[in-house]
Amino acid sequence: MRERCLCSVKYNEPIAKDIFKLVIETSVNLQQIPGQFINIKIDNFYLRRPFSICDCLEKSIIIVYKVVGRGTKRLSETTRAQQLDIICGLGNGFDMDALSDKSEVVLIGGGMGAAPLYFLAKSLKESGVSFETVLGFTDSKQAFFLDEFSRFSAIHVSSLDGKIGTKGLVTDSLRDISYNYYFSCGPLPMLKSVHRFKAAPGQLLLEERMGCGFGACMSCSFKTINKSKRICVDGPVIYSSEVDFSE
Repeated sequence: MRERCLCSVKYNEPIAKDIFKLVIETSVNLQQIPGQFINIKIDNFYLRRPFSICDCLEKSIIIVYKVVGRGTKRLSETTRAQQLDIICGLGNGFDMDALSDKSEVVLIGGGMGAAPLYFLAKSLKESGVSFETVLGFTDSKQAFFLDEFSRFSAIHVSSLDGKIGTKGLVTDSLRDISYNYYFSCGPLPMLKSVHRFKAAPGQLLLEERMGCGFGACMSCSFKTINKSKRICVDGPVIYSSEVDFSE
């Protein structure tokens, strides 16, 4: 359920090159679904900024974000005990019920796409689902949460410079893995490659620029095989059978 609340910053520190982990606490229980996102109001910026949920505890939310512009730069300067105005419960998350008859599951994350997959990995582990995890990064300086993911499953890492894991793309790591269902999040070129790599069903968490976050502005429209969908309300998770990567 969508809810607006004031949260207190508990932790906001770098964990990799230009990548921060932010922990915010609130006085109410925040029951979120893996794959959902929150909108954060940042001082002196008109539009809120959307961030995928990396983890959710009883009264706290964790996000992992990369400093890429003025908004995230300002957020990285937020200090402990500072108040943040957030809207949570946004978007449709991953459908874990789709795994009822799937025995070989893999999570595929590229770059910052690894962040929302952590919450999913934890939830799958708690549900007794066995899976493997494939993560791809540009280089070792931007890799994060490797130890955290390894607590839940076997983990396969690739990097473009080869300084960590297998040299190459996430699809290079996928060649040695047998799977009949996947969950994936990352840059659009990576999602296209994963979708074309194997004709297996799955779910993709799409990363699109958003304006309002409520489906009113239409700025995050994404073409599917039937119609255009608004990523903020119809997604951000889309079934692989729906995506249209023909262009």
